[in-house]
Amino acid sequence: MKIAVTYENGQVFQHFGHCENFKLYEVEDGKVVSSEVLGSDGQGHGALATLLGANNVDVLICGGIGGGAKMALAEANIELYPGVNGDADQAVEAYLAGNLVFDPDTSCNHHHHEGGEGHNCAHGHCGK
Repeated sequence: MKIAVTYENGQVFQHFGHCENFKLYEVEDGKVVSSEVLGSDGQGHGALATLLGANNVDVLICGGIGGGAKMALAEANIELYPGVNGDADQAVEAYLAGNLVFDPDTSCNHHHHEGGEGHNCAHGHCGK
């Protein structure tokens, strides 16, 4: 199994469509056996889903994500866990332990924010 996390400075990056890096985790027998950072070259939503599919990603953990990106990921058969924030490695460990806190209804418009404050999301939050 391969898990991807939107990634910036060790944290879950909070806007899928603007994600410049993903951290990919190779998982065997419920444990991470390797990881690497994959650059996205600043591609858009659909291209990011294609990039993840081309890298055989099964699961994506992210912060905010728009509806078009959700559909592109579904078409690529990538299981989505949005609304996550904090340390990327810890998020993957929580997923593997079955206790990842996420919000399936997370939906973000185009925006940029640092630290989770001053942003504009349909549910009033990203990754909370």
